[in-house]
Amino acid sequence: MDSNHEQDHWFEPIAEHLQEAYLRYAFTQNTEKEVEHIISSLNLKSGDRVLDVGCGPGRHSLELARRDINCLGIDISQRFVDLGNRSAREEGLDQLAIFERGDARDLHFLEEFDGVISLCEGAFGLQGGPAASDAANLVGDQSVISGMAQALKRGGRLLLAGFSAYFQIAHADTDSNDFDLMTAVRHELTEIKDPEGCETTADLWTTCFTPREMWLMAQIAGLEPMTVRSIHSGEDWSTDSLDLDHAELLLLAERT
Repeated sequence: MDSNHEQDHWFEPIAEHLQEAYLRYAFTQNTEKEVEHIISSLNLKSGDRVLDVGCGPGRHSLELARRDINCLGIDISQRFVDLGNRSAREEGLDQLAIFERGDARDLHFLEEFDGVISLCEGAFGLQGGPAASDAANLVGDQSVISGMAQALKRGGRLLLAGFSAYFQIAHADTDSNDFDLMTAVRHELTEIKDPEGCETTADLWTTCFTPREMWLMAQIAGLEPMTVRSIHSGEDWSTDSLDLDHAELLLLAERT
């Protein structure tokens, strides 16, 4: 475990506490079906190469590797990167799934991947709160999607999840979280447990988006948006439209 780097993001101590217990949470429980959607949406085939931005412990990358798709997972958390590489070695997938520590705001890939994903608020949408670099909270997440767009080959597709501002407003609980109307950041105090069950309180800052915002951000990044639909990670990716009752939005776009 390499823990000698300076922390670059507020999420790192959360990941350090969670470790593999991250995979116990409900939003991680539908990986196989989600990967079926990924393969179908991105038109992936055996031997293709995918960049997984904000990969966490690598659940999507590992499942793609099981289906003979090459994956590079990038995460800000060294702990999650180490867990992903350990799982790949244990399954004999280390030639197909590789995990590296990296900052999603500072990607330097150029037309290397057939598909790019960032799901379950793995990186996109976590650039508010202490990570925000501008008053309107736009620069960080735009840099994430722009770096992802540049990583795509021509004709490659992007699949990007973000928390829905519509859901947040419709289901607001002012007793348990604070939603900033200017920056669209939901600040929440939540209890998290490590693998041994030890509990601590964590601050989460999640930026919420409208479908129109995600569409425009994709266009600014040089992508051609195709669809935005409502989903809920770990529960339901089957919807083909927008509504107020699913917590997330899923953007599909192409680099033409």
